[in-house]
Amino acid sequence: MILKEFRQMVRDRRTVALMVGLPLMLLIVFGYAARFDIKVIDTVAVGPGAGALAAQLDPVFTVIEIDEAADAAYATELIRDSEVGVAFVVGEGGGTMLVDGSELFVAQSALRRVPPGVRPDVLFNPDLDTAKVMVPALIGLVLLFVGTIITSLGVVREREQGTLEQLAVMPLRPIDVTIGKIAPYFLVAVIDMVVVTLAGLWLFDVPFEGSLPMFVLFGLTFIFVVLGLGVAISTVSRSQGEAIQLAIMTLLPQIMLSGMIFPLQSMPPVIRWLGYLLPLTWFTAGTRGIFLKGTEPAALLAPLGILVLMAVVVFSVAMMRFSRGLAPRRSSDESDTADRAGVAVGS
Repeated sequence: MILKEFRQMVRDRRTVALMVGLPLMLLIVFGYAARFDIKVIDTVAVGPGAGALAAQLDPVFTVIEIDEAADAAYATELIRDSEVGVAFVVGEGGGTMLVDGSELFVAQSALRRVPPGVRPDVLFNPDLDTAKVMVPALIGLVLLFVGTIITSLGVVREREQGTLEQLAVMPLRPIDVTIGKIAPYFLVAVIDMVVVTLAGLWLFDVPFEGSLPMFVLFGLTFIFVVLGLGVAISTVSRSQGEAIQLAIMTLLPQIMLSGMIFPLQSMPPVIRWLGYLLPLTWFTAGTRGIFLKGTEPAALLAPLGILVLMAVVVFSVAMMRFSRGLAPRRSSDESDTADRAGVAVGS
């Protein structure tokens, strides 16, 4: 029995990959990414004497711009658009350190290194409330859960029950079947987005300072991405168990490497670039700017554009694989019907 189980385990390559790959992935993620210590904070210094102040800063503050002619309004705009995490403003009354409160760990790290004679001022989340920072990311996590696990399980369940084979022999094109299968999950995801957003605003007193149409665009685009992931998982899964395994392997990197929990600034460059390839990274960055900072729509075009590109690529690939999986079964069933009809005529 032991040898039999080993042979059966080796044949199931996906299970072996999960048992070996998942612990390795967790080790790498927690070893390199699960850090709260920020070693690099993009910083700008403005106002008269900004250059002298910049020379005295802690090495953690990476000064990317010194402009002695600029003022506090310019520095605040840079923080609102997520260009920098900290801005030092030097004026007649002394120096002020403006800190982006929507980046919780960046703010905490910066406040531990306030230079002498400089007054700290936390913007957009003055109390450093964790809930206000987490709710925008949790909206994306809920949509990710619905799009990957629920969608993939629903499609695989119908394949196991033979429902997809029945749809394949109906007078429907593969694209019709695909749209029909995806539309209910899209509607459920939209309802979940509305419910979770309203609950977050009401229960945790999260502000909404930005553009509602821009938030809707981020949400709908992200839903297309995660639905594409769910359909893609269903096309390579033979059972619901396999779908759950693949969905877990998809969810964990998104949670760990998207900046939702662990700040991207604390990750090594290689791990950070892996985070930039994940859709939840850009959804979280965009929605935090919309909710907490009222970021201008023009400054959100870059993360939104990346999400749109991901949606087009992932959804297109998933639809092609799903449609291709329907077409052969439909052709085979039709040929079998024709063969039986020919035999009946011949007899």
